[in-house]
Amino acid sequence: MSKLIRGLYNLQSHQQSGVATIGNFDGLHLGHQAVLRQLAAKAAELQRPSLLITFEPPPSEFLAPAKAPARLTQFREKFEILRAQPVDWMLCLRFNSFLARMEAADFIRMVLVERLRLRYLVAGKDFCFGRDRRGNLTLLQRAGKYYGFEVAPMPALCVEGARVSSTRIRQALAQGNLSRAEQLLGRPYRMSGRVIQGDKRGRTLGFPTANIALRRHRMPLTGVFAVEVYGLDNEPLPGVANVGVRPTIGGRRALLEVHLLDFERDIYGRYLQVDFLRQLRPEKCFESLAALGQQIERDCGVARDFFTSR
Repeated sequence: MSKLIRGLYNLQSHQQSGVATIGNFDGLHLGHQAVLRQLAAKAAELQRPSLLITFEPPPSEFLAPAKAPARLTQFREKFEILRAQPVDWMLCLRFNSFLARMEAADFIRMVLVERLRLRYLVAGKDFCFGRDRRGNLTLLQRAGKYYGFEVAPMPALCVEGARVSSTRIRQALAQGNLSRAEQLLGRPYRMSGRVIQGDKRGRTLGFPTANIALRRHRMPLTGVFAVEVYGLDNEPLPGVANVGVRPTIGGRRALLEVHLLDFERDIYGRYLQVDFLRQLRPEKCFESLAALGQQIERDCGVARDFFTSR
């Protein structure tokens, strides 16, 4: 089970001289999982610890937040997935102005060599790092020969003739193609968060919802979905979820709302995991709350039929 190291200042001697991979690892999809298996095999061969090195926030969100792609996984979600993978440690480096200004050669020397004392590194062919993204796989391989650590390119895993990638999964989610996203992730797409107080408008319509705080600058999917919810007794529980801004009531901030079928309990403060199984329809603006309530009733009927057919 993977354990977390927050920052280089928390690094211990027994976590050094290991094998590592480095990148954003957004989604921890099948391609990432193949890399971690390769890493675990090398760690066993060398009898050294294995590390996944990642950044928080992702560099794209720090450098150009308006252009940054929607995250597939938030930090806690990524770590929860990683705990089931065959890697010993997740080293999280806080991406800030200091790291953004650091030259690629200095990052290699100060972080990978002096602090981590790496023996073996796996990096993607398109991985860029350092000031102005000048560092790449070629620079890492040259540095490895100089400093004495091996650098291997991240193997590409293909599904249906195309490389598995976070971008490809984002495209599937944006199109509502949850089966394709699940195929590439190796599991249903999931969002997690804590249930917070809402305006209780769903309750007045006869469909109480759990409002889940997501803290995302952009959503990778929107619409109404059949979902399964984990984190409560008798899990998974079937439900209907809406991801969006709720245009009928003039909402502006994107929110995840989940109506659990045949469920009535106070679950404020609970941390829930929501698996998205099928898109029922896009989000839309209704002429009245009554019309919205009628549509939610139809959505619940379609969701019930979906769960029955499973």
